[in-house]
Amino acid sequence: MRPVLKAFLLLLLLAVVLGAAGLFYVAGSGVSAREEPGRVEEFVARRVRTMAIARRAKSLRNPVEYSGEVIADGRAHFADHCAQCHANDGSGDTAMGRGMWPKAPDMRRAQTQDLTDGELFWIIENGIRFTGMPAWGTGTPDGELASWHLVHFIRRLPRLTREELAEMESLNPRSPAEIRQQIEEEQFLEGGRTTPPSPAATPHKHTGGDDD
Repeated sequence: MRPVLKAFLLLLLLAVVLGAAGLFYVAGSGVSAREEPGRVEEFVARRVRTMAIARRAKSLRNPVEYSGEVIADGRAHFADHCAQCHANDGSGDTAMGRGMWPKAPDMRRAQTQDLTDGELFWIIENGIRFTGMPAWGTGTPDGELASWHLVHFIRRLPRLTREELAEMESLNPRSPAEIRQQIEEEQFLEGGRTTPPSPAATPHKHTGGDDD
């Protein structure tokens, strides 16, 4: 048997074995997104993420200089665009984050913080297939600048203060029920209503975090 044909058959056999093992694992663990990922899935997900990120992205350096203004901009952007899944403190402890598969990661941990600035930028811009992470890139210089600001803020997540978290909560997108309640409250205070509005049922926002 020719070496090339032998190598091809071995690769084919390996692919069949790996495919069968994957199907066996899925059949045994199910496809529900409610369950916590097992060690095998976590390992595979991390390796796939590493393979998916363009090699050149790893060496990219953040062209934006760190400053209080940059952090404030990144903080506001994160609260408005990212917190619904990742929580204001980056823990991923939200209804959306917990309901994903794989779960939204705790961005304060090493799995995120050990990524290079270039890798974080690439993920923000391009997203990751087969996960809940969308591609936020707009293909414009302003969009890339905003992503680099977010990279600086992600580095800040393990050290957020209570004041920062309170500010972010005020910047989180509000539901129609919350907006309606505010309007009714303003009307009541102006004398337009005879009874105060009943509080709207709003989802719990996780605001835990570490002080500096």
